[in-house]
Formats: sequence, C-alpha cells, structure tokens
Amino acid sequence: MKKTIRLFIGTSLAVSFIFLIFSQCFAENIKSSKLTLDECYQLALKQSETIAINSEIIKEAEAHFTQALGAILPQVSFVRTQTNQDSERAFSSYNHNGSFESKFVFKQTLFSGFKEFAGMAGSRLEQKQRINEKKRAEELLFVDVSDAFYLLLEEQEDLKTMGLIRKALNDRILELKKREDIGRSRHSEIVNTETQLYNIEAEIQLVKSQELIAKELMAFLIGRDPGALLDKEDTPDSLEPESFYTDNFRSRSDVKAYDFAAGVAKKEAYIAKAALLPTVTVEGNYYEKRNTAPLDTTWSTVLKVSVPIFEGTTTYGNIAEANAESREAELEYARAKRLAIQDIHDSYINAYSAILRSNAMEKALKSAELNYSLQKDDYKNNLVSNLEVLTAIQNFSNTRRDYMHALYEKKRMYWQLKAAAGHIIEDKIQ
Repeated sequence: MKKTIRLFIGTSLAVSFIFLIFSQCFAENIKSSKLTLDECYQLALKQSETIAINSEIIKEAEAHFTQALGAILPQVSFVRTQTNQDSERAFSSYNHNGSFESKFVFKQTLFSGFKEFAGMAGSRLEQKQRINEKKRAEELLFVDVSDAFYLLLEEQEDLKTMGLIRKALNDRILELKKREDIGRSRHSEIVNTETQLYNIEAEIQLVKSQELIAKELMAFLIGRDPGALLDKEDTPDSLEPESFYTDNFRSRSDVKAYDFAAGVAKKEAYIAKAALLPTVTVEGNYYEKRNTAPLDTTWSTVLKVSVPIFEGTTTYGNIAEANAESREAELEYARAKRLAIQDIHDSYINAYSAILRSNAMEKALKSAELNYSLQKDDYKNNLVSNLEVLTAIQNFSNTRRDYMHALYEKKRMYWQLKAAAGHIIEDKIQ
C-alpha cells in the first residue's frame, strides 16, 4: 500500500514538473513571437473605437430600413375604450352611466405618393454609404498602423546602427592605444576618437527615447506592448504607371460613400415633394365587446382620402430645403472625386520619389561600407591617418541611417499610395 502511494505521488510530481516546463516553454514562445504588419492591423481593428462606431452607424442604417418597411405593412392594434359620465338616463339601455367597447383595429395606407418605397430605397443606399465609410476608416487605420509599424522598425534599426558605430569606435580606441604604446600613434588621436564615442553614446540615448515614443504609439493603436516586430511585406522597387492607380478612383470607398449619400438626398427630396400628393388609408374595426350603438354591428371599415390644400408655406419650405441638400450632396460627390484624383497623384509622386531615393541610398550604403573597410586596411599599412578612418566611420554611420530612413519611408509611402487608390488588399479588411 505504501509503495502504491509513493508511486502515485512520484508520478504526480513528475507530471506536474513536465507540465510546468511545457507551460514555461509555451509562454516563452508566445513572448518571443514577433508581430507582423497584418497581425498589428488585426489587433488595431479590435482596439479602434472609430471602427466600432462605424459598425454601430451601419446598424442604425439597417434600423432605418426596418422603419421604412413598417410604414408599408398594415398596422394591427387592440383598443379598449370606456367612458364614464354623469347622466340622468341612468337606466338607459345603452349607457348605464357610461359606455365601453373593445375592438381590433386594422390600418393600411393605400397611397401616399410612394414615399414609403422611396424611404426604403433611401435606407438601402444609406446602408451602402455607411458600409463604405467603415471600409474607408479601416483603410485609413491600416495606414496609421503601417506608419507606426515602420517608424518603430526604423528607430530599432537606428539603434542597431548606433551600436555598430559604438563597437567600431571602441575597437578603434583599443587599436590606437596599442599603437600609442609602441609610439606609432598620438594620444590626441585617442582623445579625438573618444569624443566621437561620447557623441554616439548621447545619440543612442536620444534614439532610445524616440523608440519609446514610437512603441507607445504602436501600443496605443493595437492595445498591447508590440514587443519585437517582423516585416514580411514585400515593397516593389518600381511602380505601375500613374493611370493604373487613378483609373478606378470612383471605386474608392469614400468616393462611393459620397455617391450613395447623393442618392439618399435625392430620395429625401422626393419624399418632401410627396407631401403635396393625397393620402389614401383604409381602417377596419372588429368589435369584440361593446355597449354602444349600433349593438348588432361586429365590424366596420373607413376609407379616408386626405388631400392637402393649404398648410401655409411649411411644405414648400421643406421641399426647397430637401432640393438644396440634394444639390449639396451632388457637389460633395463631385468634390470627393476631384480630391481622390489629387490624393492619388500626390501619393504617387511621394511613393515614386521615395523608391528612387531608397534605391540610390542602397548604392551609397554599399560604397560607404566598402570605403570604411578600405580605410581600415590602409590605416594598418600607414597609408592614411586616423582622422580619415574616423571620417569613414562617420560617413558609414550617416549613410546607413539615411538608408534605413529612406527604406522605411518607401514602405510607408507605398502603403499610403495603395490606400489612396483604394487598393488595400481585401484580406486585410475583414
């Protein structure tokens, strides 16, 4: 019995130990996983209040359609009326000091200028308008996320560059001290190199603060600490002709939203004009109980025709207002098309220039790296001075930082162009 208990306890401890190790490894894997741009964007979609508000606005538009549909469908209600009064005919066969009736009431509008159908069509257009507005908000959110994503990567790469330069200067100082010991280098050269090293140390602290700000911006967008990032997006080194991006500007989500908004305004203008037309309704009553005359009637119907003759200037004012709003919506749609073309054109120029600069800086970086390597070799052979080597280090540092800035600027401008043209990949917009 004791052996069985010991065996059971030993097995339980072994299982617990294995589970603990597995849990720690799993947690470390999660912690070490790097977020991609798509993953950051999906997190930002869940975090963004703007997207959530747009989703609720779409639900409001759906509710407007339900309201418009309700105006077409018949209305059924149950009504009970009881009237108490002081009457001298207390024993009247009808009153008995009051009257009551309970009935089912059916109402149906037969004609009202078809404004209910216009309202339904307008609410459908409003739904499409809100859906496209939400899609545009998602596209702009993707631009914000990509800007923050590449800004953080740029700052992290900047820190790597500073670390490389700091190591190069430390190595340089060690080499100079060895040369000073054998009389082949002056102490002033060491001091000059140390000055550059201290400047790099100060620059590293500045870049760290900028990295922290970029990280906080990303954390604000995605709702968590971004940790390490992984760039898996391929950015082309050339662009299609500008017409490729501008030809389908009408399909851009915000332009389509303005188009649908103009359609909604037209339907509202029609509804305002329909107020001048007659309204025909039919009402039916089915009496469950009553003590009012005529007692032998169980149902009744009323056909009502209402023709507006004069209601002051209210209706005409409403029509004029609706027509003005319709023209205003048309003008906003026309302006949205012109602004879309201009936005695409500006984004194309920025992306095109950024690509050219990035390609040129890539060549400059290779040359600066080669120059630094050659200067080190020449210094060992006493062909150049320490000052020339320091200049090569500084040139390599500046060129690499400029290249990383140009590289991530190219990526940011590319996604801004895609968003301006409405070409954000559909699987990013859930």
